[in-house]
Amino acid sequence: MFVDRVLSGMRPTGALHLGHYHGVLKNWVELQSEFECYFFVADWHALTTHYDAPEVIGEHAWDMVIDWLACGVDPSQTTLFIQSRVPQHAELHLLLSMITPLGWLERVPTYKDQQEKLSDKDLSTYGFLGYPLLQSADILIYRANRVPVGEDQVPHIEFTREIARRFNHVYGREPGFEAKAEAAVKKLGAKRAKIYRELRTKFQEQGDTAAVESARALLEATQNLSLGDRERLFGYLEGGGKMILTEPQALLTKASKMPGIDGQKMSKSYNNTISLREDEASIVKKIRTMPTDPARIKRSDAGDPEKCPVWQLHQVYSDEPRKLWVQEGCRSAGIGCLECTQPVIDSVLAELAPIRVRAQRYVEDPALVKSIIADGCEKAQQLAEETMREVRAVMGLKYA
Repeated sequence: MFVDRVLSGMRPTGALHLGHYHGVLKNWVELQSEFECYFFVADWHALTTHYDAPEVIGEHAWDMVIDWLACGVDPSQTTLFIQSRVPQHAELHLLLSMITPLGWLERVPTYKDQQEKLSDKDLSTYGFLGYPLLQSADILIYRANRVPVGEDQVPHIEFTREIARRFNHVYGREPGFEAKAEAAVKKLGAKRAKIYRELRTKFQEQGDTAAVESARALLEATQNLSLGDRERLFGYLEGGGKMILTEPQALLTKASKMPGIDGQKMSKSYNNTISLREDEASIVKKIRTMPTDPARIKRSDAGDPEKCPVWQLHQVYSDEPRKLWVQEGCRSAGIGCLECTQPVIDSVLAELAPIRVRAQRYVEDPALVKSIIADGCEKAQQLAEETMREVRAVMGLKYA
């Protein structure tokens, strides 16, 4: 069934840092108040690149969930679960692999990019080649129609749409489909049936995508349709067969502008991060010892903020008056580098203090965290199983 459902996940491969907070978690917190959200620990995905260090996954999975909760992800509004605790992901991945052309996997842009970036690892494995398909299974099994991604991940969503389209084309032609779809149209009632037919004609004859959205909204508002009839009408609307798997849309998120302590993008691979629960003394030391404009050898030397990594942190944390103070003070040598870094230190500590406090509650009560995940896994399994029952049936795997 077509719903406004968001799905996203993170791989448990290390401590979460400010880059994760500004790039992902703040967005999750906003989305949970707008949509039905499913957020998961992508432990199987972590194995595609860390298969030789599984201890990393076990160490970081629970800590990652604690960080999510501490940052404001609310289990009363969202479903939090662990990928491997919902085995239907693997089942759908396997079944989708039966219809996925090898060339589709090889042309995913991040496949070669990641092999080059992680050249120290042997990634010539079936698991790594197939990870985009596993990602598609993660999305399709919940019939999520919105997936928050950065621009570099859009090809993965397009790949998922192609997989869903191919699956629906191959398996959506149930015997007597058109007759069943026409019977379902009549169940809409005379007025709605007329509107549905008009919108269907607009799309199929004129390619009017707005008509599709209007028809979808009409179907969602109709209460007396069974799940099967609703999906038949979605498929009939677009001229295909029964819509079994939903084609997701990329929900573009702003690229994180969080710089690391060396001026590069904050990343574990660059060893330039500030962790979300890092102790204050360590944070202060890291920021105070950041490289600055090399032209400022002495306190009296004028500098250029554009050449200083600390300025990039001001871009994230400082208001316009503070930025002006930095610009003028640095260029005139009116302020020293230690003076310049202090407001950044204060801002980072102020941002992380409540996160650290909230995290402590869960650190001290690991049973609470496990209970949240257990509840989420149960809910995720129920929804995943609904999809799998239909997938098995159309693929000839229903024996009862």
